[in-house]
Amino acid sequence: MSRLQEPAKNYVMVAALLNAVQHSGKAELKAVMTRVLAEHPELRNNARQVAEIAKEAIAKVNSLRIDDQKSLLLSLSPSILEEERRKKEDKKGEKKELPPLPEADKYKTIVTRFAPNPDSALHLGSTRAIILSHDYARIYRGRFILRFEDTDPRLKKSALHLYEYIIEDMEWLSCRPDEIHYQSDRLQIYYEYAERLIELGGAYVCTCKPETFRKLVIKGQPCPCRGLSIEENMKRWAAMLSGEYKEGEAVLRVKTDLNHPNPAVRDWPAMRIIDTRKYRHPRVGSKYRVWPLYNWSAGLDDHLMGITHIIRGQEHATNAVRQKFLYAYFGWRYPTAIHYGRLKIEGAELSKSKVEKGIREGKFSGYDDPRLATLRALKRRGIRPEAIRKIITEIGPKPSDVRISWDNLYAYNRQIIDPIAPRHFALFDPARLRIVDASRQRIDVILPLHPSRPELGQRTFVIKAYRSAFELLAPREDLERLRGGVIRLMGLMNVKLFDKESDVYVARYIGDTLEQAKKEGAVAIQWLPANDNAQVEVVMNDASLNRGVADIYLLDERVDTVVQFERLFFARVDRIDKELKKATLYFTSK
Repeated sequence: MSRLQEPAKNYVMVAALLNAVQHSGKAELKAVMTRVLAEHPELRNNARQVAEIAKEAIAKVNSLRIDDQKSLLLSLSPSILEEERRKKEDKKGEKKELPPLPEADKYKTIVTRFAPNPDSALHLGSTRAIILSHDYARIYRGRFILRFEDTDPRLKKSALHLYEYIIEDMEWLSCRPDEIHYQSDRLQIYYEYAERLIELGGAYVCTCKPETFRKLVIKGQPCPCRGLSIEENMKRWAAMLSGEYKEGEAVLRVKTDLNHPNPAVRDWPAMRIIDTRKYRHPRVGSKYRVWPLYNWSAGLDDHLMGITHIIRGQEHATNAVRQKFLYAYFGWRYPTAIHYGRLKIEGAELSKSKVEKGIREGKFSGYDDPRLATLRALKRRGIRPEAIRKIITEIGPKPSDVRISWDNLYAYNRQIIDPIAPRHFALFDPARLRIVDASRQRIDVILPLHPSRPELGQRTFVIKAYRSAFELLAPREDLERLRGGVIRLMGLMNVKLFDKESDVYVARYIGDTLEQAKKEGAVAIQWLPANDNAQVEVVMNDASLNRGVADIYLLDERVDTVVQFERLFFARVDRIDKELKKATLYFTSK
């Protein structure tokens, strides 16, 4: 065993660190032993001695913070995390694809739609309908329609800028529609079909008080208006259009089954009056006063636009039942409806009304406030659309409810940004570090902007000694925690902390090599020159500001680039001011 002592220790330490990093900072003996003996079968005859080494390694590893575990792991085996990621992808096999579209063979051309109300910005929950509808249309070489359902100027007030935001957000998701329609342009079409249904005896104008109608319909009894003649209903319809009835005094209802087990299906409302002098529509002003409700406008448009597949949430299942009565009157075939379960995002506010209220009251700075789950906020934080698309594709159109967390989204996003994000040093509570007994008066340090992408360039630092000592900045927390220990200043040197003079930490230079750092069990930390750094301000995910300093090369990055502050987090560059030497970024994720 003596000949294998040092290699075995290294194998075990790597396995213990990897197991800890993968399991919230705590390594377990069984998992570590399984990995070591599987990868190094020559050690199986000495399993008992390897277990003793593993116990010591695990005790040391579990005493470290997870950031330090990861740093030490990468110093021992720089490529291991990337290798593990690739193994997981290989196990999954081919890229996850959507299941076949039901009843696709019944239609010559597949047509899907996304139909938002432009009363707020799109959020993460909206992406399921967008991506599924878009991608199925593309898979089957069909058409994808964007239809703005903007027919409620009283309760769901549309805003002109929100139409544009929705289009922009969909393009950001790479879900560009083939056609765009606005229901506020289609009022005359809805009027035409209202008159047709009245003439067929399938609709009537009801002037009952809402509470009176509700009591009757719950009992399965008709209201007095239901039995009126077609002629009388046409007169009442004309009176609705002309203004003889005021808001709330009349509604057009579709005749259904008064004995239907769900009272909400019984004689559902199709058209109502809205006083658009009080509630002006942003696109058509006060031109119309009779407006369709959801089931009328959506039900008609799905047929008239040739929609073959409606992909929407389970909460719309009752709407499909309502609309089928409409389709039966006109002799139409109802589209194939796919109702998926609710998508719940832990800790994310998806209520449009709460978002709007928060913006009005100044709680949120806008739709791109980092505390929100709007697409504009995610984009500003550096979440990539490919990450959202991947998670939605993997969930698919399951009928059961699905819960995802921010950590899920961050994990998908890291797979995309980690291989391309330039690396930088940043300190948010820097302390001065004096390194004495240095053997040189000057050190030229060249660090790559990315360990595996040389085309991104490099960072060059010139560190000069003053009175036989180098002056640097380093993380105060690390210096305080590691006093008395050996530290690896990443890419620079190894030092041993031994003193603190006033507010300056003092260390002794002990060598340069990474091999020495590994042997000493040194913890790697980032650092910066004492002078000529960039001021950095990071807007965190709770909207707080984290201010500090970063290497001067950060100022060369382009806006929208996601960078990695080594050992800290990823962040998206939002603003660069080279004159002031200042950068503003938005926190992306750990």
